[in-house]
Amino acid sequence: MTYKDLIFKVPVESPDYSEASDYAIQSIEKIIKNAIDKGENKIVINTNLKLGLPMENINKIAGPFVEAWACETFVNIVDDVNNEWNLINVEALERLNRADVLLQFKRNQKVNAVVTAEVDVKATAEDFASSGKSPNITSFARIRSAYVEDPDYLFVILSLKHKVYSVRNHETKLMDGIMEVVKYNAYDIKYLSDPDISYNPALGTGQIQIRDIHYVTIEKRTAWEFCQLLDRKYLASSRRSLENWLELANKFGWIK
Repeated sequence: MTYKDLIFKVPVESPDYSEASDYAIQSIEKIIKNAIDKGENKIVINTNLKLGLPMENINKIAGPFVEAWACETFVNIVDDVNNEWNLINVEALERLNRADVLLQFKRNQKVNAVVTAEVDVKATAEDFASSGKSPNITSFARIRSAYVEDPDYLFVILSLKHKVYSVRNHETKLMDGIMEVVKYNAYDIKYLSDPDISYNPALGTGQIQIRDIHYVTIEKRTAWEFCQLLDRKYLASSRRSLENWLELANKFGWIK
């Protein structure tokens, strides 16, 4: 038996999926841009360290702060029921979820009026070239299953670049650490080009990674084409076999 001999459960997304994806991506980027333009892009960390934050290791702790900032930025928008981006719901997702935050936008459409996006926030340091360059995104089995369960599943990677510096707090006479979000990009993972996506067999069923999150190319494809791409990455690994894939396929219901 070969991969081509199998009878797959083929996901078929809605005809307007691409339009809905573009709508969510553009709205997310505009919300982040709005926060930066209004100067609401700084995270202040008070510390009793007289020399401020340890800059050489700052990228190791910045991620959770930037993720929390992004979630709070979306919450601030949804609090205004008449917000210009029609963001109607924000939910912080639990730690073991595929993403960090769930967003829902209302479109002026009779069908599929609400666009739901799961957003995975990735923080990278503007001052360190290799910081967060090739992040783990999610496990192979979880993302592969998502499109079989929901062909319209929208998984957005929000890449946020930040700078970190310290300033003297004249009241406390100590240093305040400032994390400032300065650049942003949002991508639909399904539309990342083949070379941009890599597979790391190290953890569990393996991790889907982006080779260089700072430089990606967009390539429109269907949900089924994306599932096949993921399968090719998995099967190309020297540590994985068709038998391994079949075990997962039977467990998660990818084949009939």
